[in-house]
Amino acid sequence: MALLVSLPEQNLAMAWILLLLLLAACLHTGNSAGYQKTQDYGVNQPEQLTGIQGGSIEIPFSFYFPWELAKDPQMSIAWRWKVFFGEVIYNSTLLFLHEHFKGRLIMNWTQGQTSGVLRILNLKANDQSTYFSRIFLQATEGMKLWQSRAGTKLIIHALSTTMASPSIIPSAVPTAGLENTRGQRNPSLLNLGAMVGMVMAKVVVIIPLYGWVIFLWWKQRTAE
Repeated sequence: MALLVSLPEQNLAMAWILLLLLLAACLHTGNSAGYQKTQDYGVNQPEQLTGIQGGSIEIPFSFYFPWELAKDPQMSIAWRWKVFFGEVIYNSTLLFLHEHFKGRLIMNWTQGQTSGVLRILNLKANDQSTYFSRIFLQATEGMKLWQSRAGTKLIIHALSTTMASPSIIPSAVPTAGLENTRGQRNPSLLNLGAMVGMVMAKVVVIIPLYGWVIFLWWKQRTAE
């Protein structure tokens, strides 16, 4: 004999299935937003700077890393320009300086420091480019090197009476896709906010559905 299921029982079963699926989606949202892995090393540079021909500009940078330094860390800084794998314009270890910047580039950084400034003097129109800092150091587990991903875009304006000095446009997003964990906002807080927003959106859907399930269950009990 075939087993017949009444329409209210079918509705109740479907409602329970939908509720379980939504709960599973909420758990997945929490895992993906709350436990997203982030790198623990990177380079911070301003996203964009502007300068005037004949003037000077400073490109600040800082970097961070999780590794324990060797007794002789042999820390070194290099700079590339134009593209991520572009020409090297400066190397602190090799004391190399690109011909284009002869007599115009000053690196303000001391061995062992995790921040510094690259200064370009007597700006030219063809200095307009993107600049990437690259870090080398010796850790207890071996040599490490990494580079700014986005770099700093330098825009050069022609000298005019309306522009008296270079201006700096602060970076909205730190380079390398990473936040400096010292003195900056923690990326996990941003992830937590995103997680709460997505969970709340699903709760708005779940509450009416849960009420419908209870109503169908109550209606079925009273009918019996």
